[in-house]
Amino acid sequence: MGKGEISWKGQFEDGRKRQIYAKHVSKKWQFFEREKRFEKWEVIEQPSLDDWLALLDGVERRVHRRLIPIGEIQKVQQRIRERFPEADV
Repeated sequence: MGKGEISWKGQFEDGRKRQIYAKHVSKKWQFFEREKRFEKWEVIEQPSLDDWLALLDGVERRVHRRLIPIGEIQKVQQRIRERFPEADV
């Protein structure tokens, strides 16, 4: 993973394992996923709320280690509120 990338593991809706990473490009976050290690990364067009919350957690951890500017937390929270108004962030 590169400097502007945050990764985590999760599951598909049918229970299969998946690997996810988000990459900070320009002013946006792009999400990618794959099932197994040597498979090609596929773009996630509409990331789920869980994916956004996992990204927020990763951003918060990196802010404390001074790897990401503190203002990025508010930007991710705002993006979550725009996409999921019912979510409590």
